[in-house]
Amino acid sequence: EMCIRDSILGYANADENIRAVILNGSRANPNRKPDPFNDFDIVYLVRDLTPCKEKAYYKDFGEILVFERTDESELFKEHFPEFVCYLMQFADGNRIDLTVSSIDRWEGYCYDDRLSVVLLDKDNALPKLPEPNESTHYVKKPTERMFFDCRTEFWWVSPYVSKGLWRGQLLFAQTHMESCIRKMLLQMMKWYAGTLHGFDYSAGKCGDALKDLLPADIWNGYLETFAACTEEDIWRALFKAGELFTKLTKRTAKALGFTVTDEYDRRVTSFLKYTKDLPRNAKTLDFHVDRPQAKCNMG
Repeated sequence: EMCIRDSILGYANADENIRAVILNGSRANPNRKPDPFNDFDIVYLVRDLTPCKEKAYYKDFGEILVFERTDESELFKEHFPEFVCYLMQFADGNRIDLTVSSIDRWEGYCYDDRLSVVLLDKDNALPKLPEPNESTHYVKKPTERMFFDCRTEFWWVSPYVSKGLWRGQLLFAQTHMESCIRKMLLQMMKWYAGTLHGFDYSAGKCGDALKDLLPADIWNGYLETFAACTEEDIWRALFKAGELFTKLTKRTAKALGFTVTDEYDRRVTSFLKYTKDLPRNAKTLDFHVDRPQAKCNMG
């Protein structure tokens, strides 16, 4: 770690155009567990950005494995003239996410992320930053509107998954399962963890930290919502996700003092079950929520 940091600072010290260096992200986190795969999120603040647009920074810090330039991308149609950004993976395992920006734009790089440390300030132009902490990454307590928007989105998209499965469109079903159903389920898990431990916590990348914050039945239940891309397994995962989401919304709503009256759990789940049993040659739908054969008790 010190070797690559020395290289980053040595390069900056040798270049008169670079006036300051800031470290952001996980490497600035005092609670970070030692991990050789943590990125070095580095900001070079310069007097003149123009020559930096033409520099090949990936040549300067070791043997490159792969890199991409994300301030200019034809694939993603991105053009950001106010900075340069190289994401660089080196053969020795180090990774540097390097942003180069003008010194007069320092404020956002210092304050947008509380995991920020000034490594170099040649002109003493930057403020003394507070000790880094994870507060900008904390899970935020939801408003009542946010809670119900999450709930509605989950149940609104669920029939998209069932529709894809009925049609035999496995990629359509799986994509909606992962891009929205999982996103809303994970959000509700974060809020539920907040009701248990307070909202001054970070859920980690992709929610991995929740494993130690949630009851085992919730965490293990969440793992069961991942599916192989087969019709049978996506159906299983969809119903498991609905069951878990129902449990989470009940517990979270009770803890936050919200009242759930919409019955989306029962009504939408009934429709999902109807769709699962619908013959593939059906030309019309004849579904009614309260028909005995369509009822589903979610507990």
